[in-house]
Amino acid sequence: RMMEAQVSTADRERRLQVLSGHLDSTKSISIDSSSIHITPTAGQAPDHTNTQSVVLPERLKDNDWRVHRSADYPKELMTRFSTTPHVSTLYENLSTSIASYPKVPCLGMRTVYPNKPPSLYKWMTYEEVGQARSEIAAGLVEYGISPGSHLGLYSINCADWVLVEAAANSISLVSVPLYDTFGPEALVFITNHAELSSVACSASVLPTLVASLKNCPTVRVVIVYADNGKPAPNKLPQPPEGCNCKIISLDAVRAAGRAHPHPPHPPQPHDLATICYTSGTTGNPKGAMLTHANLISNAAAMEAATFATLEIPYGVGDCHISYLPLAHIYERVVLISCLHYGVSIGFYQGDPLLLLEDIQALQPTMFVSVPRLWNRIYDATMSAISTSSVVQQKLFRWAYAAKKAALDKGRAPPMLWERLVFSKLRAKLGGRVRIMSSGASPISSEVMDFLKICFAPTIEGYGMTEAACCICITTPDDKVIGHVGAPVPCCEVKLEDVPEMNYTSQDTPFPRGEVCVRGPSVFRGYYKDEEQTKETIDSEGWLHTGDIGMWIEEGRLKIIDRKKNIFKLQQGEYVSPEKIENVYVRCPLVAQSFVHGDSLTTCLVAIVVPDPEMLLQWSIKHNHPAKADIPALCNDPKVAEVVLQQMNAAAQASKLQGFETVKAVRLHPEVFSVENGLMTPTFKLKRPQLRTQFQNAIDQMYRDLGEK
Repeated sequence: RMMEAQVSTADRERRLQVLSGHLDSTKSISIDSSSIHITPTAGQAPDHTNTQSVVLPERLKDNDWRVHRSADYPKELMTRFSTTPHVSTLYENLSTSIASYPKVPCLGMRTVYPNKPPSLYKWMTYEEVGQARSEIAAGLVEYGISPGSHLGLYSINCADWVLVEAAANSISLVSVPLYDTFGPEALVFITNHAELSSVACSASVLPTLVASLKNCPTVRVVIVYADNGKPAPNKLPQPPEGCNCKIISLDAVRAAGRAHPHPPHPPQPHDLATICYTSGTTGNPKGAMLTHANLISNAAAMEAATFATLEIPYGVGDCHISYLPLAHIYERVVLISCLHYGVSIGFYQGDPLLLLEDIQALQPTMFVSVPRLWNRIYDATMSAISTSSVVQQKLFRWAYAAKKAALDKGRAPPMLWERLVFSKLRAKLGGRVRIMSSGASPISSEVMDFLKICFAPTIEGYGMTEAACCICITTPDDKVIGHVGAPVPCCEVKLEDVPEMNYTSQDTPFPRGEVCVRGPSVFRGYYKDEEQTKETIDSEGWLHTGDIGMWIEEGRLKIIDRKKNIFKLQQGEYVSPEKIENVYVRCPLVAQSFVHGDSLTTCLVAIVVPDPEMLLQWSIKHNHPAKADIPALCNDPKVAEVVLQQMNAAAQASKLQGFETVKAVRLHPEVFSVENGLMTPTFKLKRPQLRTQFQNAIDQMYRDLGEK
């Protein structure tokens, strides 16, 4: 057993001073491993050693044990890849791989033909990527784009997106990703706020950009490349009258670079690499400033915490399908890690409806996604099984139970069931996937279990843009589900008391509070927004996430609530709508829900978007007169009552308290989306906009309940 270290008051204070503020990623903090503690309960010293995270040997100033680090890396926070400590920037990251894996396939695309199936994947090698990077970088210099200036990247994921960003890194530009779903308002705001001097975009979004140029006076160069798998446009438009801007093709930039080579102007580790504009759920997006050191440390830590535990280390021969938006930090950091290890990266065609087709053509070995897709795969699989023969249903249940039992005991699953049942399911994802990852929002324990049993070892990450992506992550061999694992090696995490929500570090049996993170991956701050920066990063360098966490067994973190979106009901009860919505989304008939309440009401109501496939199945089964008419089904109060009954059952199963249970619902046939302004590009609900759009329905529900 580890006992509490006898540390002098002066030494403890010295260590606290060293730990306060942002950690200098060029220095390590040496800690005596004999004095590191396992997760304490309510501030008491621990007496067990089987753990995923450990507690630093100092107590904080209020005498609580709080600061956790990865149990595998307790002595110092990770700043770089352990195998290549010389790699400190994104430029060096790719340069090292170009030298190490010159003939390995790097970036792959499918050619899309009209009225014909798309081609197989065609690849650029790492060596060819290096040549393209040099040409584009030199061409950018020729067109007057200087180091330190800001370059926008505006398209769906594609090889050219990666090539232009790589070129930007080689001449110390700051990249600013823009979601391809952005409309004119968000596009103009970010372009002006970030002072973009150049924007690289695909042909499909060029009309939106050109129409906005008259309101974007800082833009001097627009670089256009082809959409995924399609030919480049034959003719480019002229900029609007009065705009001092050039519109040129990426091919022209490369030609200029070949004709006029320029040496690279590489960045330093603490130079700004990118400004990522985070989702604006209440107002304008905020630009999170991330350095090269931030991104390298997080990519290295993610790899060390997860992929390093695989029996066969991932690298050359592995393949990743890139379809989650590169404008989101999750996919961005995954690609940094892929490029570091010589992984091949294939891009989807751009149509989400054809994603499974692309996956089957690419046959990836790793699949990174979000709960929204995992839920669809789960629902589709279970629906197909429920309509199969009795024999097939029994086979699946037997196979599922046998594999679950084997995995729970740490044994190899029975090969008979692998061949008869699970190989057919894995074929839907190309047949070669050996690890999967979920992030961006919570995944249910039921779906996580399903993925691990039916497909491959699955990990779940928790993070945010301001931490350069990952804060905590599970391991592929963890048998416990329903949590987000331990801190990644570049982060240390503490829970801070939130007394107004009754969460404290003294809670028993497990401490609870707001998740705060510190380390070399924590961002520099918000661009041109010192006030928001100070609200987010405190004087000791802790990044306040707004999420409520709880330390459970073995030092795992479980996210249990959200601080920022809470509201108080009339009777004084605090409500976290996101927590409740995450329960209701598992109802078969519910695709999306918006839970509403305020201090003038005593209960909750909800706007629900039903799952159209499940609703149609229900309609046919119950011989509803509306049949396949989704709007008519949504307008039927009896259908709404059925949905509410399902939601009540889910609330009871999840042990929601009475005041957390929705009392009335209205069904809405159209999904909440980025396009209709009701969701952010990262699929977070825009609550003020939803409240405005559905105010009449909300008021009517409260009148029906006798609240107004």
